[in-house]
Amino acid sequence: MNANVHGSNLTLKTVLEVRDLTVSYGKVEALSNANIKVGEGQIVTVIGPNGAGKTTMLSAIMGLLESRGKVDFDGTIEGVPVVERMVARGMNLVPEKRELFGEMTVEDNLVLGAFQRHRAGHRDHAQTMEEVYQLFPRLRERRSQLAGTLSGGERQMLAVGRALMAKPKLLMLDEPSLGLAPLIVREIFRIISELRRRGVSILLVEQNARAALQVADYAYVLETGEIAMEGPARQLADDPRVIEAYLGLGGKHQEMLST
Repeated sequence: MNANVHGSNLTLKTVLEVRDLTVSYGKVEALSNANIKVGEGQIVTVIGPNGAGKTTMLSAIMGLLESRGKVDFDGTIEGVPVVERMVARGMNLVPEKRELFGEMTVEDNLVLGAFQRHRAGHRDHAQTMEEVYQLFPRLRERRSQLAGTLSGGERQMLAVGRALMAKPKLLMLDEPSLGLAPLIVREIFRIISELRRRGVSILLVEQNARAALQVADYAYVLETGEIAMEGPARQLADDPRVIEAYLGLGGKHQEMLST
């Protein structure tokens, strides 16, 4: 499976291809026939209003929700994805609620992130932890602190760091900037760019459309459960419809978040 990367003649291996993904709650379709692709080493973002089905999409890809359609991850097609299998094969989701163990230290939370790899016989968690600490020096400073006592930004860093302990091929981030101060948002997006540089493919769901489009290679706009638009992120950032719907209203706020 190959996908052309915007702005280059390179053909990249496709890490994730989702075809006709549909999620229903009773008779209501929360997600209808969604098709998305993520190339190796790419940041692909899904933007859209609250309640559009963005979190639903990530949960279905991960196997947390029942769905119909096909999820082709790293060359293996899953009819119905199962969370443990997806994690073992290199997919990791950082949920919006971050779901840390508040009564445990930063370091213990990180060690837990490597559990699946350890179970599979890998013994490289000390080296991986050092890489995470280099990426997030604040976590090294706070390593013996209880996760429940961290600030919002530090908790987000820990949630991402814990996911990285599994050495994922694909990292899915659900609203990583939610509730964070502009300065911290900038730091989180800088780290997302750095992860791409290190070869991690990223699927980013984000309400801060301006920051997401600045960092992403390719973007999808999800509205009421359907993909309404897609294209190279720079192209979408200049599209009048996207500007009006996501970058215009409250544009100053968006701008402040992404500068």
